[in-house]
Amino acid sequence: MNAFVSAFWAEALKARRSKVSLMTAVGILILPVVGGLFMVIMKDPEQARTMGLIGAKAQLLEGVADWPTYLQFLSLGTAGAGAILFAFITAWVFGREFSDHTAKELLALPTRREIIVAAKLVLTALWILGLTLFSFVVGLGIVTAVGIPGWSLELVWTSFGSLMATAFLTFMLMPFVAWFASVGRGYLPPLGWAFFTLALAQIAGLMGWGDWVPWAVPGLFSMMFSVVYGQRAQPIGMHSYILVLLTFIVGIAATFAWWRNADQAR
Repeated sequence: MNAFVSAFWAEALKARRSKVSLMTAVGILILPVVGGLFMVIMKDPEQARTMGLIGAKAQLLEGVADWPTYLQFLSLGTAGAGAILFAFITAWVFGREFSDHTAKELLALPTRREIIVAAKLVLTALWILGLTLFSFVVGLGIVTAVGIPGWSLELVWTSFGSLMATAFLTFMLMPFVAWFASVGRGYLPPLGWAFFTLALAQIAGLMGWGDWVPWAVPGLFSMMFSVVYGQRAQPIGMHSYILVLLTFIVGIAATFAWWRNADQAR
C-alpha cells in the first residue's frame, strides 16, 4: 500500500506541476459555455442577432431553451467531445514518460510496474471525475444565470447521475488509449485511436449497430434521457454494458502486460 501511495503521489505531482491540468480544465469549460450560448440563442433568437451572437443568415437552433435540454447537452457532450479530452489526459499520463525520455528510469525503479500502472489509472480516473464535476457545477451556474425554465431538484439529481454514469462508461474505454500510448511510446498513436473510435461510434450509431460497439455506448446511454424530462428514448440492453466491461478488462490486461514485459533497454 505504501508503494502505491508513493507512486500515486509522484504521478499526481507530475500532473499538478504540468500546464496540462490547467489546459484540460479550460477545455472542459467549452461544454457548459457553449451550452449556455445555445440556450441564450434559443431563448430569444432576435435578441441574439442584435447582440451579434449569430449572423443574419444563421440557421436557428432547434429545440427548447430549458433545463432538461441544457443538462442533456452536457451529458451528450461528455460522451462525445469529452471522450477526446479524456483520451488526451490518458495519453499524457502514459505517454509523457516517453516524450520526456523518463520511461527507462521509471521502468528501472524498484517499484513493481503493476503498481506504477495502477497509480496512473487511478490518477486518470480521479482527473476525469474532477473535470466532470467541475463541468457540471459550472454548467449549473451558467444555466441559472441565463434564466431558463424547467428547473427541479429531481431533474438536477437525475441529470447528475446520468452525467457521472456517462463519464464512468467513457473512462472504462480509456485503458485501450493507455495501451496505445505505451506501445506507441508517445501521444500520437493513442490520440489517433481516440479519433478513430469516435468516428467508428458515429458510423455504428447511424447504421443502428451502436449498441454493439463499446465506444458508442456512452453516447447512447446519455441519449436515454430525452429532452423532455421523464421520458426515455433508445434504451440499450445489458449486452452493451457487458461489451464495455470486456473492453475495459482487455485494455487493463493489455496495458499491465506491456508494462510488465517492457524492454528497459529501449
